[in-house]
Amino acid sequence: MNTPWRLIITPPAAGDWNMAVDEAILESSGRGEVPPTLRLFAWAPPCLSLGYAQPVGDADRQRLEDRGWGLVRRPTGGRAILHTDELTYSVVGPADEPRLIGSVLESYRRLSAALLDALHRLDVPAQAKAAHSLPAGSDRKAAVCFEVPSNYEITVNGKKLIGSAQARRKEGVLQHGSLPLCGDLTRITQALAFADEDARARAAQRLLARAVTVEMVLGHPVTWEAAAQAYIAAFQCTLDLELQPAELTPFEQARAIELVREKYGNEEWTGRV
Repeated sequence: MNTPWRLIITPPAAGDWNMAVDEAILESSGRGEVPPTLRLFAWAPPCLSLGYAQPVGDADRQRLEDRGWGLVRRPTGGRAILHTDELTYSVVGPADEPRLIGSVLESYRRLSAALLDALHRLDVPAQAKAAHSLPAGSDRKAAVCFEVPSNYEITVNGKKLIGSAQARRKEGVLQHGSLPLCGDLTRITQALAFADEDARARAAQRLLARAVTVEMVLGHPVTWEAAAQAYIAAFQCTLDLELQPAELTPFEQARAIELVREKYGNEEWTGRV
């Protein structure tokens, strides 16, 4: 029997709102008010997100301001991502939900099976493998998320395609991740601080050697809507779910507004590290 989960598709929004909504859903789930939720969304304007413990000094705020790009700190770990021209997903549910139970790696591998199925439905020949060592020349402290695949991240021909991260709280589990659909992956180097322009150029070259977009793989564009439909079908089939379309609850809407003000749109949070 298919397990009912909630499906929420939200309009493109600013980074502080997107992260606030994810946390509001997590709190609502922890209160037992909503079922496990798959959310699909996008970002407008483009936004640089920093990992929970990533130094804010990795971001070049003047360059972000010059380009009209946002800056937000995620509730999850990892390195920086420039969110633009992508499909972003989040999965939220209680820690005892069978698809989320166990260790971070165990739950991540279950969800990765659905992500892989979605990509295969788009004819993307993706794989998820253990990354036992870093590629030659890698910097484990590099600021860019997509530069280095980590364990069981999704790649195509060794190049990273989906970057995901997970947070575990008393309220439950939050995992979210980005699928770059198109565009210039090196744009993120224009949003980060480097010692000099040579270092910026080298980072851009490394990124192109180690990451890829859906359009780069297929040679033709895939719309956000087509990718979203592939995610929906794959999550239902692979995880034995019935995804039921819904809207954010009044609590989630109100709590997200509070979280933008108190946390994700607040310099005390953004500059905490």
